[in-house]
Amino acid sequence: MKRPFIRLILVLILVSISCSLPASAMQQPSPQAVSQLPLATMDPNATATPTPFQPAGKTTTGAVKPSGGTSTGEPSLTPTPNKRKVPKGQIELMVFGSDYRPSSGYRTDIMMLVSINTNTHTVTVVSFPRDLYVPIPGWTTQRLNTAFPHGGFEMFADTIEENFGVRPQYYVMTNFQGFVSIINSLGGINVQVGQYLSDTCDLPQRDMNGYCTVNPGTVTMDGATALWYVRSRHTTNDLDRTRRAQEVLYAVFAKLMSLNAVQRLPELYAAYSSSVETNMDVKDMLPLLPTASKVISDSSLIKRYTFGSREVSNYVTETGAMVLLPNYDAIQEIIDEAVFGLEE
Repeated sequence: MKRPFIRLILVLILVSISCSLPASAMQQPSPQAVSQLPLATMDPNATATPTPFQPAGKTTTGAVKPSGGTSTGEPSLTPTPNKRKVPKGQIELMVFGSDYRPSSGYRTDIMMLVSINTNTHTVTVVSFPRDLYVPIPGWTTQRLNTAFPHGGFEMFADTIEENFGVRPQYYVMTNFQGFVSIINSLGGINVQVGQYLSDTCDLPQRDMNGYCTVNPGTVTMDGATALWYVRSRHTTNDLDRTRRAQEVLYAVFAKLMSLNAVQRLPELYAAYSSSVETNMDVKDMLPLLPTASKVISDSSLIKRYTFGSREVSNYVTETGAMVLLPNYDAIQEIIDEAVFGLEE
């Protein structure tokens, strides 16, 4: 087996760990079934509502400010992280999903800190929202999703360390457009949708008003629909996008883990080679294989964490940008438990 193929399989294992996937998580559709089923239902009465968190790169003119305790101006942010040593045998890995476009670069709109302990064979995942507004060392105060594009992984690692007391060593990055071809090559995925969503879309199944709708439960999606589901932003907020991203990643890698990877290796490599980037070598990945084999068969070894209204709050900067301010004390509690194994 060629070295790039080995590297690919290990990357897939790493990312599947971050998504908390037992191989039998859900029944998978055949390619024929995907082509025959509706990918999203239509809602002719759907109407748009303003999102309280403005997408990066959009003009602030006419932005709707969120109600309910929103502050404005320039915030005073003073991180006081508890810098501790991670447990022995544990690595810190970032999983990124970028919105790369050839004409405008990218931002890391999905950011998951994955702690893999090779001694206890346990994994924790902490998701950071894209609009988290933090001091970025050596640059400025800005959304967290701008740190990697501006200064590379070292700047991102510096930012996480200075704000939250833990430094990621490695990263795996995929781009959203790559997901479209990957999901299609797999014959579609079954996404366990947690909440109702109706939002504007540019898909064949949209209604006359340009909306697509999904309801809670199992929804079969092709690549374009899954990308819409992850990135929809006009009727929901940044925290909800984080949940939907986890649901889609769960479905993608559940499908991957249900396949005979060796038999389909050339096909999977062709799909992933242009959309997976990592600073890990094979020697860095091999020690993780025993943990990977255990967590794939026993999902209780994985814990997942997200931020809510206790950890972040709405904020409008002096330039009109709508962001999320960190509650450092509340976030530190999550980091202490997820990364350092400290529980109150």
